[in-house]
Amino acid sequence: MPRLHFVAATVPEAQSALANLRQQYDDAGPENADIVVALGGDGFMLQTLHIFIGKGKPIYGMNLGTIGFLMNEYNEAGLPARLAKAERAEIHPLRMRATTAEQCIDGLAFNEVSLLRQTRQATKLRILVDGKVRISELICDGVLVATPVGSTAYNLSAHGPILPIDSNLLALTPISAFRPRRWRGAVLPHRAKVRFESLEIDKRPVSAVADGLEVRNVLAVDVAEDRSVAMVMLFDVGRNLDERILTEQFLD
Repeated sequence: MPRLHFVAATVPEAQSALANLRQQYDDAGPENADIVVALGGDGFMLQTLHIFIGKGKPIYGMNLGTIGFLMNEYNEAGLPARLAKAERAEIHPLRMRATTAEQCIDGLAFNEVSLLRQTRQATKLRILVDGKVRISELICDGVLVATPVGSTAYNLSAHGPILPIDSNLLALTPISAFRPRRWRGAVLPHRAKVRFESLEIDKRPVSAVADGLEVRNVLAVDVAEDRSVAMVMLFDVGRNLDERILTEQFLD
């Protein structure tokens, strides 16, 4: 029996489940646990991944949220057996460095790094990949770089591609592009280094978001995968991330 630590979102359903599971199974605490069990939705899973970066503890999520793409089905019974058979998925985040007039701010994103307009006016951005200008001026509501894990989230809503979990690819996807109108984005190797430069910053301010971290009035944003950071997520047999991402491509 692995030593478990339970964490839960603040919503009543998750807090009730937390109390029930702690009655049935010992909670070893965050330092002594072998596995962290997260109770909530996808947003809470992202929070949990960030909290336990560098701790070397696999995360097993049970869905008590809305979508639950990153979670397993909630079931209190037979938890040790499910954990013993669980399949592992190792994921790496994107590292964002956002530069403003005053400072540089770093952040990690397991889903995506997105740039978004701050006002009613569309933003203007220059896009460089590995130091080469690929788009000299993109007029849009925003643009994002998504990991395979995040490719079925905001990226998919922006009509970006779904990426297999082991594809070693990133999705570069515009949000409501106005010019060039026909540009639909690009699929990049995971080693690619992407740089966004804000044009007309005073007239068209831009914010950058890495999961839950937002930086406003950015001048430039650099994005690259950080292979030095790795997190392990656990999934029930037959419900791993590979299968979920494949299934997502055949949904209406």
